[in-house]
Amino acid sequence: MSRLHCMAAGMGWVAAHFSAHMPAPIELPPETTEGAHGLVVFENEGRRIMRGVTWGFRRMTQEMRERGEEPGRIGLVADLTNPMWDKMVADPRYRCLIVMTHFANPDGPPGGRTRTWFSLKRQPIMAWAGCCRNMPDQGPVYAGMTMPANEAILGTNDRMPLLLDSHEYAAWLHGPIESVIGFQYRAPFAAERFRVETTQDLWRSRQLPPSADNQMALL
Repeated sequence: MSRLHCMAAGMGWVAAHFSAHMPAPIELPPETTEGAHGLVVFENEGRRIMRGVTWGFRRMTQEMRERGEEPGRIGLVADLTNPMWDKMVADPRYRCLIVMTHFANPDGPPGGRTRTWFSLKRQPIMAWAGCCRNMPDQGPVYAGMTMPANEAILGTNDRMPLLLDSHEYAAWLHGPIESVIGFQYRAPFAAERFRVETTQDLWRSRQLPPSADNQMALL
């Protein structure tokens, strides 16, 4: 799935939607790619807290080190049995809700790929199931769970974010590992729930979705 999303809603609306506290001002870039800040909601001692956090856990393999490469980023969780995630996702302390209004996939032929954006028609703020942790050598970072794509998204990618409805937030944030596994293997949100916005904007254009300016009206 794509490594691009954005959050076109005011922080006050997000705080109200998640019943979350914002202990410090949060500034986000217009769009979030791996290595940039995104918005997450997590729980601490029963209280939901909003925070700007870097998307993607740093990854450095022996081969990358030998080639003199910079560390990479892993922002997507597809396999819960991977040693990088199995213990982290099982511990509710490290779960979060990634907040976004849109995510994008590249569309079209190589060399001329454009941005196709996805959002929910009647749920302006999307909650993406994720895990986050304050790593000693990286600071606070997060990654999002993925699942097989529905028909609305399949034309651009075979994976999509694992999205949650509001009545499922608590089960994700502090439910048992059985709940996590159940979410991963359930059916994705129905294709009919999605707004699909195809554009002529090149993938690296940094152009936001056409509906971003109208998103606040839905709230």
